Amino acid sequence: MIIAEPSFSEDNYRPYVIVDKPRNLPSAPISPSDTENALSEALTLYPEIKMVHGKKECEYGLLHRLDTETEGLLLIAANQDFYDFMLEEQKEDRFIKYYTAICDIFPENAKTGDGFPANLFKAESGTIIQSYFRHYGEGRKSVRPVTENSGKAALKKLGKAKLYSTKVVSIEKLTNDTCKVVCSITQGFRHQVRCHLAWAGLPICGDKLYNFSGKKNAENLMFSASKLIFEYPRGDLNSYDRKDTWT
Repeated sequence: MIIAEPSFSEDNYRPYVIVDKPRNLPSAPISPSDTENALSEALTLYPEIKMVHGKKECEYGLLHRLDTETEGLLLIAANQDFYDFMLEEQKEDRFIKYYTAICDIFPENAKTGDGFPANLFKAESGTIIQSYFRHYGEGRKSVRPVTENSGKAALKKLGKAKLYSTKVVSIEKLTNDTCKVVCSITQGFRHQVRCHLAWAGLPICGDKLYNFSGKKNAENLMFSASKLIFEYPRGDLNSYDRKDTWT
């Protein structure tokens, strides 16, 4: 679904596309011939995206990714000027992405799973969860937080020595053992929000990689990229959100 389509008229200049990506569809192609992804679908509607030179040749104007299992909003540049502008905005933490999740309340989650740092804490509204990250497990399919207090083995496996932050914007208790959580990030690492919530004792329902509660109360990952906020041009705030329709 297209949330915002590009427009280049003087009175409505919008050099980008916002796609509401469905669950189980990759964000980007893994090769130039791959067409089963959200970006390729956008390209068929808006071929001007192909004129943008991105970080990878086959990614064109794609400015960020979502996990295949995650549904929600993707921002795609439709010209080079906007792409270059938004890269700088991301570096300066001015491109804000919001995520909404239904989580199990399971404080022992990180202790139950392997490879998490020992210094656990309780997540609540306003908490900022911060860590480095390393790839983890067979095939490097998941990640784990790393802190200065992590063991020597974990620190040796640390990838880029950069701190990543997840802000817990709100927590709404739904039942005795589940809650609705809204988080925000500016710069992201693979699986960042999913892993940070699991580390804080709020693993996302249906998360087969990071939920160790043993509860099977969701067949699918109850997680979405629910809102995007950015300025373009500087001083002109753009905000887009979606309604969650999880099943």
